[in-house]
Amino acid sequence: MKAICWHGRNDVRVDTVDNPKIEHPRDIIIRVTATGICGSDLHLYRGEMPSMEAGDVIGHEPMGEVVEVGSEIDKFKHGDRVVVPFTISCGRCFFCERQLYSLCDESNPNAVQAATMIGHSPCGLLGYSRLFGGYSGGQAELLRVPFADVGPIKVPDGLEDNQALFLSDIFPTGYMAAENAQIEPGDTVAVWGCGPVAQFAIQSAWMLGAGRVIAIDQHTERLEMARKHGKAETINFARSDVYETLQEMTGGRGPDRCIDAAGAGAETHATVVANQAKSPGGESARASRRQRSKSTGPLAQAIKCCRKGGTISVLAVYTGNLRSFPISAAMLKGLTLKTAQTHVPKYMPLLLERIESGQIDPSFVITHEGSLDEGPELYQTFSQRTDHCVKVVLKP
Repeated sequence: MKAICWHGRNDVRVDTVDNPKIEHPRDIIIRVTATGICGSDLHLYRGEMPSMEAGDVIGHEPMGEVVEVGSEIDKFKHGDRVVVPFTISCGRCFFCERQLYSLCDESNPNAVQAATMIGHSPCGLLGYSRLFGGYSGGQAELLRVPFADVGPIKVPDGLEDNQALFLSDIFPTGYMAAENAQIEPGDTVAVWGCGPVAQFAIQSAWMLGAGRVIAIDQHTERLEMARKHGKAETINFARSDVYETLQEMTGGRGPDRCIDAAGAGAETHATVVANQAKSPGGESARASRRQRSKSTGPLAQAIKCCRKGGTISVLAVYTGNLRSFPISAAMLKGLTLKTAQTHVPKYMPLLLERIESGQIDPSFVITHEGSLDEGPELYQTFSQRTDHCVKVVLKP
């Protein structure tokens, strides 16, 4: 079969690899009909994730048609359309029984390696490095789905692939981020980033009772999407100081809830200003720029901007430790910080109901579609944010 495989930094290719096989009675095999390129995939593409090996099949936003079923699976049959969550969860361990599916104790065969790095292992993930199990991903013609009696959900006949696909990751991720923000009716919610997941965090904030949503980014096409589809007020941080603007917009109190949907490598107003201020000046000028940018990531900025007693929800991926973290500000302001990898199966039925009822059509985020063969080119487009690219879907 054809599959998109990682070969190094900024190097993904369409290779011919072996077809997957049933390896456990709880497996299914699907023929992939749609699969997304996620912002998290760009961390792989840019060489930021450890434990990748040349030839690894990537991708973790798949859906498709069941073509083979393990002997212990009675939930699905040949021909069923299913969406597959990016998290792999056994459904039976201490954490899965509590619906903390991304913390599953049984699905990561490389748990010792992960625990050595972070203390305990999270669940296995589709197509996301050897550290998280080394599972082949969904940017392929066929996919083996482990523990298929737990994660995947059947798609009703009336829904198109593009409507259901994002139940695999970004819609549940955005929703859980809004839920973790502990939104109360009428709250002002600020969202850092206007990428695909952030768009669903914006939508979900309204679903959970927000009175006002403010979206922060510098890319015009993303800000426009947040305004048009998310009904959000917007701040372009390349043009305005975010802290000062939020203070003005909230009467000096700050937003009640802040969501970091930008994460590792994201710029803020301060880094833009620092870059614009480059000059041949001496060490004092360089030191000034370092001072302005050393603690100006989105999370640090959210902590500064959030009102006292508010909540910070982190959904963004961080591939390493922060260079500095304003723990003193968080403590003195009495902030609550909540974060987690998404417990996708917990949210899939709820959000499928929202789609079926017509409350939301998640396909609004799609700006680019292509074949599997066009995947490497579309990775480059998405990574460089050219051609007004916000979200890519591949149709194997």
